[in-house]
Amino acid sequence: QVQLVESGGGLVQAGGSLRLSCVASGRTFSTYVMGWFRQAPGKEREFVTAIITSEGSTRYAESVKGRFTISRDNAKNTVYLQMNSLKPEDTAVYYCALALVQVGPPVSTVAYDYWGQGIQVTVSS
Repeated sequence: QVQLVESGGGLVQAGGSLRLSCVASGRTFSTYVMGWFRQAPGKEREFVTAIITSEGSTRYAESVKGRFTISRDNAKNTVYLQMNSLKPEDTAVYYCALALVQVGPPVSTVAYDYWGQGIQVTVSS
């Protein structure tokens, strides 16, 4: 079993920054994708960003490009999401996810095999 645990969420004013962390435990894989999704009330879960852990290749949703940065520390089985210039529309529950793939990274939720519990990010105006 793989467990994903997010941390670092909270409340921030518009224009501020926040850094999320996601630690994977329970199993080690040779290569995989770790990503971030978010879901606002009444909305579908949407792709934010993802990274291929072995190569460092990244992909971003257009809405966050230039503001968010994903990175990883493979030795710690951890991915980070640095969020800058936050906007009220970034308010959502953010989910860490892991996909057992070696290409992409995929943007669809169905491609991901494991999910964290989610963590709240609230951006006030």
